[in-house]
Amino acid sequence: MAPAHGYGTLAAGPFPLLLTGRVDISTSNLDLLHRRLLWVGGKGGVGKTTVAAALAILAASRGQRCLIVSTDPAHSLGDVFDRPLDDRPRRLLPNLDALEIDPDAEVDAHLQRVIEQMRKLAAPEMLTELTRQMQLTRHSPGTQEAALLERIARLATAPPDDYDLIIFDTAPTGHTLRLLTLPEAMAAWTDGLLSHNRKSAELGKVLQHLTPRSGRDLNSPFDDPNEDPLSGLDQRTRSVAETLRNRRRLFHQARRQLEDPAASGFLFVLTAERLPILETVRAVESLRQAQIPVAAALVNRVIPDSADGHFLQQRRLQEASYLQRIDRELGHLPRPQLPWLETDVQGIGILQQLATLLEQQGF
Repeated sequence: MAPAHGYGTLAAGPFPLLLTGRVDISTSNLDLLHRRLLWVGGKGGVGKTTVAAALAILAASRGQRCLIVSTDPAHSLGDVFDRPLDDRPRRLLPNLDALEIDPDAEVDAHLQRVIEQMRKLAAPEMLTELTRQMQLTRHSPGTQEAALLERIARLATAPPDDYDLIIFDTAPTGHTLRLLTLPEAMAAWTDGLLSHNRKSAELGKVLQHLTPRSGRDLNSPFDDPNEDPLSGLDQRTRSVAETLRNRRRLFHQARRQLEDPAASGFLFVLTAERLPILETVRAVESLRQAQIPVAAALVNRVIPDSADGHFLQQRRLQEASYLQRIDRELGHLPRPQLPWLETDVQGIGILQQLATLLEQQGF
């Protein structure tokens, strides 16, 4: 029995691909690579890193200056490209750079910035203890996520001078959702911290200047072009307030990018199996509630028409029912497909062939 959505098969030989079957017309105009930001995520083990890497190669082949970024602490992007990567962009192909964010390095850099600021503000006799306390926070829950989010936000809001497209190869779904909702949590924490000091007139001014201005048509609701937001504060309080304002502004700008469907889109990768379907459906709904646009759900490792044998016949029957379920529960999204390959995906050669498959699916 043929799969409900058979797409491709592998020809003889180690890598060459021969396309057969049909393309779903709902995937003929995905237009994902014309956004500024593309987030590729899904349950662990479904092939999202492979898909992200192939999409990056496809974009670069079209002349787009592309950066692919791995945000997963358990990096596999370098393994897929079969090239060593670190937290600085490395050129892999013309128009294509790649990097793997190192959460530990981001935490160290963030703590160093805080310590340098404290060095200007704290009394000399307090600095040793403050430094010790800051180093203890290195292993506190959420510290890595906060540092990682700040690096992602800086990449997402950077001027498009160097790259036309940034593809984020994200951690498994739950981690990604926490990262995307962390700006709100951090904003609430900042407001709560400042509100505990309302008895201080100076900190009251800080809180006032960190509160969105209702009814004002501004680039940022935290800005007022007619006033100096930190006027009247002493130098110490002004320095702290400026740091808080800059972080709030950064996360606000990143959030606006995420919510803009013309600038950003989320591509879920899943396989035709029960658990990836359940997790993807929940994640799509969570992002909908968070007003994050989901562009498509790519079904990976679909059994090719040419696969034979009793075992694969039984797997194909099960797969057909799950493909129908995907159509039913994610029918509002484009649902392109990639075939299950005969070999592991490693190296630029086979990624370029996967890029061809993606292009013929409407990317």
